[in-house]
Amino acid sequence: MIEAATIVFYLLWVNALPPLASLLCGDRWRRPLDGGRLWRDRQPIFGPHKTIRGLLASLTGGTMIGPLLGLSWPVAAIAALLAMSGDLLSSFIKRRRILQSGTDVVILDQLFEALFPVIFLGLIFALSWGQMAAVLISFIVIAYWSSFFWQRITSRPVLENYPRPISSTVRLREWRACQIPTARWQSLFNLNSILSDLVFLTVLFKIAGLYEQGTRNALKIEVVEKTFFSPALPASFEQFRILLLTDLHLDGIDGLTDTLINHLQDIEIDLCLIGGDIRMQTYGPIEPCLTHLRRLLPHVRSRHGLLGVLGNHDCLEMTPDFEECGLIMLINEAWPITRNGEQIWIVGADDPHLYRLADASQAFRDVPAEAFSIFLAHSPETYKEAAQLQAQLYLCGHTHGGQICLPQRGPILTNSRAPRFTASGNWQYQQMQGYTSRGAGSSSIPLRFNCPGEITLITLSRGAAIPSPPEPTV
Repeated sequence: MIEAATIVFYLLWVNALPPLASLLCGDRWRRPLDGGRLWRDRQPIFGPHKTIRGLLASLTGGTMIGPLLGLSWPVAAIAALLAMSGDLLSSFIKRRRILQSGTDVVILDQLFEALFPVIFLGLIFALSWGQMAAVLISFIVIAYWSSFFWQRITSRPVLENYPRPISSTVRLREWRACQIPTARWQSLFNLNSILSDLVFLTVLFKIAGLYEQGTRNALKIEVVEKTFFSPALPASFEQFRILLLTDLHLDGIDGLTDTLINHLQDIEIDLCLIGGDIRMQTYGPIEPCLTHLRRLLPHVRSRHGLLGVLGNHDCLEMTPDFEECGLIMLINEAWPITRNGEQIWIVGADDPHLYRLADASQAFRDVPAEAFSIFLAHSPETYKEAAQLQAQLYLCGHTHGGQICLPQRGPILTNSRAPRFTASGNWQYQQMQGYTSRGAGSSSIPLRFNCPGEITLITLSRGAAIPSPPEPTV
């Protein structure tokens, strides 16, 4: 029985390696094994889902695990090759039946992938034909249900008119953050965040005696006023005032929502932009942050409403709740603001950081050529694409300005793949001006040092743009 269980485990391991490689590598090295060539029936030989990357992952991983299971490397390599040969045979048969690549066919999908190595390994372990049949059936059942649940997690859209690409990488990240029904299971699948944020960093600052001071700092919110000049601004939008709120993390620290409400009491603006990250953690229940948001937004007095984008802490499932609060979410789309017959466009990108779904070209699809546009994204990581599409102003957050900064030296970490010149405050790239807010809330742990939170009041003006320093090398 031990030998039979070993074979089942080995087959499941080899079977799991191609989708695991796809999850880790995304679209990199995704060359079809058949090179896109067609068979005599003018159908693909294997189809695009059978890649060189997947084949190499199975052969390499199957060979390397052999000694751990009592198999020599040559035996493990032959078994892996037989498993992949059976898998390719199944795909070849499905293409001849004119089934689209990726179509599930129960038993056929698992049969040959298991049959060839089961016979080979069964002879090696001296299993009876009955034992081989039991191994084969066990693998087919387990592999089918594993594939079924994997497809539900990574491929099934959860909303009607799903606005995001349905890929395994995206759906697995969404599942970890939002799809597990109880916080207990979400914690298990986000253990790295718990250990780094709630254990290591919290304990470190408490031992240093800095935790309470950092918490007090996190509630000291500044109102930062900025003016951006552009001769391309329509005349009707002279002195147009925008409130930028980003990285609210409203459920992260008691008293934050009240502090923000106090600041907003006497502020009147033309438009409010919210740059994402309403929730404190990247996992867990979403209702606490929504409760705070419902308290906060009625205090925002905006003549042209509220527009927002998703951050890496936000679940797509929050979008209907955001919009019920009066916050219109832009998911790679644009929204016109009209004044006296003239327009400016707010172009909103999906999260560029964790989900990496910002698509500037898609977001600009409805924006007329030469229109004045403000590009709103959670992080600065899409700045090159926005500049190429001639956005006049890029507004974002995500970095928190570093949140924990060294005196006179700036942020220790920016948590952004964009260059450090985009980490906080004013910046410029080519002809596009940019501004990265330090954000109002705190992420990971509710502490700030040498980097107060902010809400930003932006005034647009038709004056000539103020000359910027030479563009940094990136």
